[in-house]
Amino acid sequence: MLDDHDYEARVRATLAHIEQAIETHAPDIDFETEGEILTLEFPDGSHIVINKQRPLKQIWLAARAGGFHYDYDAATDHWVRNSDHELLADLEVFASQQLKKPVQLR
Repeated sequence: MLDDHDYEARVRATLAHIEQAIETHAPDIDFETEGEILTLEFPDGSHIVINKQRPLKQIWLAARAGGFHYDYDAATDHWVRNSDHELLADLEVFASQQLKKPVQLR
């Protein structure tokens, strides 16, 4: 399990990566970071919310598709759920569904 410092550093890097990828590859999606919450807003008014869950050392994602919890997997250096769903891959799928066109964030 990650210690507090490593957790914070990895979450910051992941959220910064998502922001940069949206600016670069998905300009139709607006985003705002407030505190520990990154909110993506789509042209139809829908949202995806990504936030830190410090006590559990997880990242949580809420989208139209549902709510999902991701743990850091040191072996793959990814945030994953159920051992086979990676955060950025899931986010691409959920964002593509909500934007109604392909979104690439990796």
